[in-house]
Amino acid sequence: MHSDEAGTQGSVSADLGVKRYDQLNAIARVPAQPGPGVRAGGGPAWPQDLAVPDGTEPRALAWWKAADPAWRPAEAALAAAEDARVILPDGPEYEELRGWLEERDVPCRVSRYWEEAGQVGTVNDTGGRTELVTAGPEGAAPAAGPWAVAARDAFAAQWDALEELPEGDADTYVPVGALVPADWAELLPHPSFNPVQAAAVPEVLEGRGHLVVVAPTGAGKTPIGMVAALEAYTRGRKAAWLVPQRSLTDELDRDLQLWRSRGLRVVRLTGEAAVDTELIRSADVWVATTEKFEAICRAGSLRDSLAEVGCLVVDEIHLLGDPTRGAVLEALLARVREDSAGTRIVGLSATVANAEEVARWLGARLLRTTWRPTRLTWQLPLLDPVEETDWAARAAVRTGAAVRIARQVTDDGGSVLVFCGSKRRVRSTALALAADRGVSTVGVDADDAEAVERLCTGAGVRLHYRDWPYKREAEQAFWAREADVLVATSTVAAGVNLPARAVIVSDTTLGMDRVEVSMVQQMFGRAGRIGAGEREGWAFLLTDPAERAHWQARLAAGYTVRSRLADHVADHLLAEAVQQRLATLEEAESWWAGTFAAYQGHDSVEPLHEAAKFLASVGCLRPAADEDRLEPSALGRLTSRFMVDAVLADDLATALRRAPVPTTRSPPKTCSRSCSAPACPYSNRRRSPSGRRRPCARP
Repeated sequence: MHSDEAGTQGSVSADLGVKRYDQLNAIARVPAQPGPGVRAGGGPAWPQDLAVPDGTEPRALAWWKAADPAWRPAEAALAAAEDARVILPDGPEYEELRGWLEERDVPCRVSRYWEEAGQVGTVNDTGGRTELVTAGPEGAAPAAGPWAVAARDAFAAQWDALEELPEGDADTYVPVGALVPADWAELLPHPSFNPVQAAAVPEVLEGRGHLVVVAPTGAGKTPIGMVAALEAYTRGRKAAWLVPQRSLTDELDRDLQLWRSRGLRVVRLTGEAAVDTELIRSADVWVATTEKFEAICRAGSLRDSLAEVGCLVVDEIHLLGDPTRGAVLEALLARVREDSAGTRIVGLSATVANAEEVARWLGARLLRTTWRPTRLTWQLPLLDPVEETDWAARAAVRTGAAVRIARQVTDDGGSVLVFCGSKRRVRSTALALAADRGVSTVGVDADDAEAVERLCTGAGVRLHYRDWPYKREAEQAFWAREADVLVATSTVAAGVNLPARAVIVSDTTLGMDRVEVSMVQQMFGRAGRIGAGEREGWAFLLTDPAERAHWQARLAAGYTVRSRLADHVADHLLAEAVQQRLATLEEAESWWAGTFAAYQGHDSVEPLHEAAKFLASVGCLRPAADEDRLEPSALGRLTSRFMVDAVLADDLATALRRAPVPTTRSPPKTCSRSCSAPACPYSNRRRSPSGRRRPCARP
C-alpha cells in the first residue's frame, strides 16, 4: 500500500469552494476502517465497499424532516437540543407549522417538492441524551452506528442545499478576455467564465503538469477542457479529448464546430465509423471515445501521431472505477502519466470521495469545488413495501411513485426527466404517465413503438434510449418544451445534455446490476441546470424499505473510484506487450507498479504472472526459451488490436480449430420473399421496433 509521503509527490490540492460537512464541524473522527460487512445496531450489514465512519457525535442534535402538516416535535427535545433543525415542504398547509417553529426559534428550511420524513440526533423525545440515532417515518425501527452517521450527513447535505439563493452572482463571473488571449474568446461558448472556470483557467495556462478538476455536474467543466486543448494547439501540439460514450462525441463535436470554421482541424473518432488515417494524422484536435483512442494506441501505423499529442483531456475521469470502461482508461492513463513531459493530462470529474487519491496517483494538481450555478436537493422517497419476489408489483409501485412526483412538478410548470433501468421500463413508464394525463392506453402493447410514440407524444411525454427510433425528435421536443416529461435510460445521464427542473430515478438497477453511485450522481446532475432556465433542481431516487438505508449511506459517502484493472489484467498485459512497451516479466512488474490498482494496494505480482501463463497457454504469447520473455503471437497481436477479450479470443480460436472444413457448398433453398412463416430457414424472426415481423431475409 502506498504511503502518504510517497503518494503526494507532484500533487497539490486547491480547495475552490464550500467546505465539506466534516470540515465545517470540528468533530473528532477515527481513521476510517474498511467495512467488512459489519452489522450496525442489529440492522443490515454495512456495505463492504464503504469505509465504516466513526459514530461519535458530541453535540445535542435534534434534526427532523417533516411531511405531515399536523406534526410537531416534542417540546422536551427542543429544550434539550443545542442544535435543532427542521426541513419541511413549502406550501400553504405548512404555514401553521412554520409559524409554530418560528415562535420557538427553531431554524427551518423549506423545499417546494419534499417527500421525506424522519429524524436523526442525540436527543430523545423526553430530552434525554442518546448515542447518534436515526429513525425513519411511521415509527420505523431506529438505527445507530454508521447508519446514523449516514443519515446525519445526508440531512446536512440537504440542509446546505436548501440555503437561500443569492439575489445574483454576476460579480463572481470574469470576462473571458481577462484570462485568455483575445483571439480565443470567439472559440469559447460564453463571454465570461464562472467561478469554477475562472479559478481553473489560470492553472491550465500557467503550468504544464497534470491537472484534475472536480466539480458537480452542471458546473461548466467543458470550457476548461477547451482552454487546455487550445493551449496545446498554440504550442504546435495536438489535443485529444476523451469522452465515455459515442453520444458525447456527437455533442462535443457540435460544440467544436465553431473551431472548424476558424481553421482548426477537428476529427471525431468512434468505433462506428472509419476515418481516413491521413485525416487523423493532420488533425489538430481528436474527439474520441476512450476505447477508440486506446485502439489507435495499439495501431502501430499511428504511433507517430500519438507522439504529437500534447494534451489529453479526459472527460469524466472518475470512470476509472467503471466496471466496463474503467480498466481501459486506467491502462491508458498509466501509460501517459509516465511521460508527463510529453503529454499533459487534464482530467474533468464530477464529485468523487477520493479525488485526492486519483490526483496523487497521476502526480496531478487537484482543483476541487462544490460550486454549482443552481441549487440541487436530492431525496430518497420511500416506496410502499411489496413482496420481493413479485416483480410486477415492485415495478407498479415504482411507476406509481414516479407518476405522482412527475405530476406534482409538471403541474407547477416544471419539466421532468424520469430514468428507468431498462428499455421496456421506459416504454411502460411513459405509457403510465400518458394515462395519468387522460390518454387511453388500455390494451396498448408496450413493444409497439409506433403506438407508444403516438400516444405519449399527444400527452407531452417523450421517450429516449439508444435504439429508440424517435430519440432525435424526443431530444428536440424536450429542449423546446413541447414535451415536459422525458423518460429515458442512463444514456441521457452520461450522454445527451437534456436538463430539467426535476429528475426521478425510478429504478436502482440496470438490468440485473445495481446502478453505480457515480451514475446516480450524473442523473441527479441533470436537475436544475442553468441552461434550462432553472435556478433550482430536485432529484429523487425511489427506494424500497430494504434498500433505502444502503442508498443513503452510499450517497452520503459519495462515489469512491476503485481500480478495475485487476479484473482484466491479461488483456492489458497483452496490449502493453503488443505496443512493445514491455518484453519481460520484470518489465511487466514495473508496469503494474505504476497502475492505479497497485497504488490502491493491489501490489502483488502473482496475478500478473498467472495472466502471462494464461496468455501463453491460449497462444496469445509465443513460447520462448527464456520463460520471462513476453512475445506476442499473431493471434495475440490480432486479439489486442481488435480489443477482443483474451478469453473470448481463445474460445473463438478453439471453435474454429474444431469446426470441420466444408467440402461442398449446398445449393440455396428457395422461398417466397413475402414468406413470414416461423419455419422458413431464411426468416429473420427478430421483430422491428414497431413490433411487426421483419420481411424475409433470404439472399
